[in-house]
Amino acid sequence: MIQILTTYGGLLLAAMGQTLLLALCGLFFACILGLIFGLLSVVKNRVCNIVAVIFVDAIRGVPMIVLAYFVYFGIPYLFNTILGMRGVTLTALQAGTACLALNCGAYMAEIIRAGIESVDKGQMEAARSLGLPYWRAMVRVVLPQAIRTMIPSIINQFIITLKDTSILSVIGFPELVNTAKNVNGIVMRSFEVWGIVGIMYLIVITALSVLAKKVERRLNRGRE
Repeated sequence: MIQILTTYGGLLLAAMGQTLLLALCGLFFACILGLIFGLLSVVKNRVCNIVAVIFVDAIRGVPMIVLAYFVYFGIPYLFNTILGMRGVTLTALQAGTACLALNCGAYMAEIIRAGIESVDKGQMEAARSLGLPYWRAMVRVVLPQAIRTMIPSIINQFIITLKDTSILSVIGFPELVNTAKNVNGIVMRSFEVWGIVGIMYLIVITALSVLAKKVERRLNRGRE
């Protein structure tokens, strides 16, 4: 194991950096999608509610590996063959970010919906009674309170997204699992290689879990 760390440790650390980059990019765009569809799910408009439900159920009902193949291979095929455009391709980072954003966005939409619904309805009614339009009341009054309850769930979702990046090795993105496969193909020492990878994931995810618990405790103290 020491020999593998000495020879390939830098490569594996760089791959972990790529994994974190992919997870962060995916979470960033997932927050945007989650906010859009989370808001659509709570407005008093039947069409908006249906659109949000269709997005959430459709994405959550598709295995992530299928979604990864669809984005990486299906989207370029759609533009190049069906729509008659030429030269449309997606890099592994672009496809991976889109895949994570869609998958995580569906769950973020539910987190945001639940966070908004956890705020007392009297807050919105009070803001509206003061003359604030609905969307301004939502942005200035309801969302700031909802975010406090959403932060621990968002951190937990980031942990899940970080683990989901391993699936994207199927489209060739140089994240930790894909890099470990290549290293293991050279050294042929599966126990040591995958043990190192497991420890690396464990360290990062444990640190994030501790952070989530600290944030949750601080938020709970703020409500007391």
